[in-house]
Amino acid sequence: MFSATIDSSLSKPARYAELVEQARALLVDETDRIANAANFSALIFHSLPDLNWAGFYLFDGTELVVGPFQGKPACVRIALGRGVCGTAARTRETQVVRDVHDFPGHIACDAASQSEIVVPLIAGDGTLIGVWDADSPRVARFDDDDRAGMEALCAIFIEHGWTI
Repeated sequence: MFSATIDSSLSKPARYAELVEQARALLVDETDRIANAANFSALIFHSLPDLNWAGFYLFDGTELVVGPFQGKPACVRIALGRGVCGTAARTRETQVVRDVHDFPGHIACDAASQSEIVVPLIAGDGTLIGVWDADSPRVARFDDDDRAGMEALCAIFIEHGWTI
């Protein structure tokens, strides 16, 4: 059984560095994409404080479709350019949203969500895989350290967990 523990006394960048190593160890020997996405979601959700949702929306060639996640049931389909996830997918830029109520067109899947970070998942050949989404019930939960940490985690996921 895999066991993840993150030392809460470490700085946020150091905690993310530990989490990146744990994600790499979790994904490196498994080839099933769905298993990797499910375990990645669980690892992040249970390792980082103040999250109420963490998971994937996968691009099916037309729109984003909910994939493996941890949290309450989610919106199933999101158009590119719609909400935080659709915006990240269309722009291919990480979205850090301090207060979701200030984001035009925010899609409220869980009314408890107050802030959000969404990282686009782009394969080495430029193909859009989908997005990684994490929500928090706390306003301003995510910052530039989270952006860097989540982007590093997603790079590990793309490299080891989701090869095309």
